[in-house]
Amino acid sequence: MQIKVKFKKIVIGRKDIANFEILDLFGIVVKIDSGAYTSSFHCHKIEKIKKDGVEHIKCNFLDPTHSKYHEKEFCFEKFKMRTIKSSNGLVEERVSINTEITIFQKKYPIELTLTERIEMKHPVLLGRKFISKRFLIDTSRKNLSFNGKLIEIRKIQKT
Repeated sequence: MQIKVKFKKIVIGRKDIANFEILDLFGIVVKIDSGAYTSSFHCHKIEKIKKDGVEHIKCNFLDPTHSKYHEKEFCFEKFKMRTIKSSNGLVEERVSINTEITIFQKKYPIELTLTERIEMKHPVLLGRKFISKRFLIDTSRKNLSFNGKLIEIRKIQKT
């Protein structure tokens, strides 16, 4: 009997701490949300502008009351508009950008929708689109990446 490793997944808790180096944001609390399809990041002052005749998105990540807020304004030429159904059931158009997240000491590409989340406790939600192929969620745990605990689950197939 031969055993093959089909895939490996890392166990992630209900919350963790991640870096978004391209955005110059470090130690940001992220909430793992298997109910959300897309990942989202709290921004404010989100607006479309024209630069040299090309449409861009301008925004500030987090908000002035957040301890990691650094007043840095970002401008993205590459973005998409996405139709998102929010947790309260409302459908809205959101801006989506591609960037990188560092979690478990590894960089991953991530698509983030930008939204005003001022009422929310956590500035970042990581949704199923990002989580599903990489992580298994253990809701009884938190900060596994931040605390340096790497737990891998291996699915094996007998042949």
